[in-house]
Amino acid sequence: MSQKVLLTSKEVDIILHRLACQLIEKHLDFSDTILVGIQPRGTFLAERLKDLLENEYAIPKIALGYLDITFFRDDFRRTSKPLEANKTQIDFIVENKKVVFIDDVLYTGRSIRSALTAIQSFGRPSEIELLVLIDRRFSRHLPIQPDYRGRQVDAINDEKVKVCWENQDGEDAVYLINNK
Repeated sequence: MSQKVLLTSKEVDIILHRLACQLIEKHLDFSDTILVGIQPRGTFLAERLKDLLENEYAIPKIALGYLDITFFRDDFRRTSKPLEANKTQIDFIVENKKVVFIDDVLYTGRSIRSALTAIQSFGRPSEIELLVLIDRRFSRHLPIQPDYRGRQVDAINDEKVKVCWENQDGEDAVYLINNK
């Protein structure tokens, strides 16, 4: 197994600021916008962006929710290992709001398809956008593309992208891991 650094801590920080600025350009004061972290790993990115927007760009009271898509996946009955659901936490109405889905890695697109189905339980958003830290562009099974991307990565199928967060994994970094 080999591991290659795709993004250092400094590069992750620069990308987070760029993504925050792109969100501000589009959503201004966020009064009609909701950030939704896709469970499990998209929540870490969503929390970091919310923190940046509120504390470094002075945008108050950004709505942030967490969406569990476990039982909305089209492959959830195909796995032999038991599934562990995460907690959905959306304490607001999404009806006629702009929703920004946030996930760490866009791979096949199936998680996002599941999120599109799951969010409908909370109302009908006026618009849904997708923000990802890493876009694995050659791995898509569905025609889903991000509106905001931190970095585009060309990884082949037996390679894995691992995103590490300071508060969860002890460092901010992104690695490309080859299991061969």
